[in-house]
Amino acid sequence: MGTRVIQWATGAIGKTTLRAVLDAPDLDLVGLYVYGERKAGRDAGDIARRPPAGVTATRDAEAILALDADVVIHAPRLRTDYGEHDEDICRLLRSGKNVITTAGHHYPAPERAARFERAARDGGSTLFGVGVSPGVIGERLALALTGVAVRLDRVEIDEVLDARGMPDPDFVFNVMGMGADPDTVDLERGTLPVLYGELYAETLRFMGDAMGVRYDRIEPDHHLELATEDIAVAAGTIRKGTVAATEWRWHGVVAGERFVTLSIIWTMDPQRPRYAGRDHWTIRLHGRPGVVMTVNLVEPDDPGVRTTAAQYVTAGPVIRAIPLVLAAPPGIMRPSVFGAWSA
Repeated sequence: MGTRVIQWATGAIGKTTLRAVLDAPDLDLVGLYVYGERKAGRDAGDIARRPPAGVTATRDAEAILALDADVVIHAPRLRTDYGEHDEDICRLLRSGKNVITTAGHHYPAPERAARFERAARDGGSTLFGVGVSPGVIGERLALALTGVAVRLDRVEIDEVLDARGMPDPDFVFNVMGMGADPDTVDLERGTLPVLYGELYAETLRFMGDAMGVRYDRIEPDHHLELATEDIAVAAGTIRKGTVAATEWRWHGVVAGERFVTLSIIWTMDPQRPRYAGRDHWTIRLHGRPGVVMTVNLVEPDDPGVRTTAAQYVTAGPVIRAIPLVLAAPPGIMRPSVFGAWSA
């Protein structure tokens, strides 16, 4: 028998990791938790567009907790309350199951981290939060790149995502904030800047700690772009005059100067001059030497494949992490950083 895996949730990312589990010869699916009635009672293979797997999807969390499994791939959708999934994660950890989650939790703030650590100790289990951003771009690629610097003055990370193909209206209009009346958006204390501030502060803190840098503060610097005409997208219509792009941006300030800047830009109008031609991710180091790294996703061209490059690039680190999480001691596992610049 291979590693016993439970898949928790089957949205875009969850389906991608579910397929990877079903396709892997050393992984055995033993449980599948779903949120919707439409999927409950169906075979996992049917949900994943694979042959029958002999595992039936359930909405019964207690049944999942009672299963004997090595690891849970926890892939629910991000919610506007960032802590909404915390209790589920703690219950899974206390039940003795390692948890790899794509719903944040890459570098939890101290109070939340203490809660997860207690649950992990109680269950003898490990928690690891992973994805591509947060998870890889800042925490691995940017930090590794800083290691070439003799002098480092500033790090900038830009993400530019074409969000037109995202199909879930609730996620697009409520969690991403697209199509909102700009007069109702509070960019300082609103639900979305608080949510993303909590999520992406984990990347900023991880990078700062890895480089031995203590921020004076993390300074938000957000911006909205409005639709100049109605825009038809996969999830619906972005009406003229409503939010067509969000630019979530934070600066980690050190000694009064911006040292790390993280910009997360999602747009429903990627041909707008402000965004046209920009790379998916750009990492810039200012110092000696100055360095620019760009990362771009290439969509699969396999006939009949519906999975996007963004789904693959998020699921890949999850599958790679399984043996590392199984070998880790109880607690929160954090990725190792090799050769980063140090203050």
